[in-house]
Amino acid sequence: MSRSTALPAGGGRRTDRLARAAERLLRFAADARLALGLLLVAGAWNAAAAALPSGADLLGSPAYLVLLALILCTGVASVGVRLPAAWREWRRPAVVAEGSEVLVAEIPGGAAPAALEPDASAAVLRRAGYRVITRSHGDTWSVAGTRRGWSRPIGQLSHLALVLMLLGAAGGRAFSHETTFSLLPGEQAPLDAPRAGFTDAVRLDRFEAEFGADGRPLRLDAHVTFLRDGQSAADQLVQVNRPGAFGGYLLHGWTYGPAARVRVTTLGGQPLLDAPVALDGVIDRQPAAFAELPTVGLTLGLVLVDAEANELAVTASSGSGPVDSVRLRPGEELRLGSVQVRLVGFDAYLTFLSRRDPAMGILFVGAGLLVACLAVALWLPRRRVTVRTVDGGLRLLLRGERFDQPEGELSLLRQRLASALERSGS
Repeated sequence: MSRSTALPAGGGRRTDRLARAAERLLRFAADARLALGLLLVAGAWNAAAAALPSGADLLGSPAYLVLLALILCTGVASVGVRLPAAWREWRRPAVVAEGSEVLVAEIPGGAAPAALEPDASAAVLRRAGYRVITRSHGDTWSVAGTRRGWSRPIGQLSHLALVLMLLGAAGGRAFSHETTFSLLPGEQAPLDAPRAGFTDAVRLDRFEAEFGADGRPLRLDAHVTFLRDGQSAADQLVQVNRPGAFGGYLLHGWTYGPAARVRVTTLGGQPLLDAPVALDGVIDRQPAAFAELPTVGLTLGLVLVDAEANELAVTASSGSGPVDSVRLRPGEELRLGSVQVRLVGFDAYLTFLSRRDPAMGILFVGAGLLVACLAVALWLPRRRVTVRTVDGGLRLLLRGERFDQPEGELSLLRQRLASALERSGS
């Protein structure tokens, strides 16, 4: 062998080895057991992220991104390995091999050989919705058919749908914007962090709540107005599981709580504070807040000590420590150190979550595609059938998916084939 022929032969062998190695790697990545294991790991990872206080860091770690990349690879590999075979089987149905999952029926034939011609059997299967191919081997023949053969390729697309969902989730994690803010009725806030040229905002017009006898909320309705360039652009009702939408942002009601309407004046009657104060903090497990009175050098601590009696504890502190404290109910007014404090009443604040996710469309498209593919695969399963000659009669083999029960169709096909044989043999 000359050197010129040896080199190409050696290169061809290396190419074949690489091709075989790549095929083995592809089939390994497409193994359902590997995909299931990765999904279980991802589920446990997300559960830990939801349970731990610092769980958000787990979802943004490089290891989690690698895990998502592996899941994406398994989904693509599964489609790459199984889709061509499913497509070929649909276009050219293969003969069903007998096994534990195959239903079998015997159809006795007449004595005349003409009664065993395949045309009648093929016609029966076509009328039943099967795509058929007839194969002959000497004096024997078989008719192989597939019904709803497109169901298997569509089912394989569910892997790509999962890929889209992961891409949407990862894109949302990387590119979404999220902010929270608390509003009292009449207040407004921007929908995102302030920046040049951004004017989209929301104003809370009113908040309506209704509670059952057990204290659980029956209705939490927030009437809001979206603003652009300082002008009203849209009025919407934000409810539980029904967010508002404006300018690419989704506005959710995140949480709510009490707010105390307090009026503070000097002993001479000069107003220092006359506004609702959101009790969005916690002191001794009670709703609380602080209000600064810089003109008199005091800080007021407000604590809702008795929610049923609507009793508010107010403590005045200066730089040297506590000065005085009182307890008020709606309508009461008392002296607190060098100021007069009046509890006008109670209101409610609402905390909103504003979120913009440019990848949300990808996520929802993937979720919709996943549901559609699984619905087709489960409710319209593929069925395969083979009719062949045996001992002067016909043998009918029918196979559905593992979750399918095609016994009724087996009986129907057997009756139709028997009738076709009787007509062709008469």
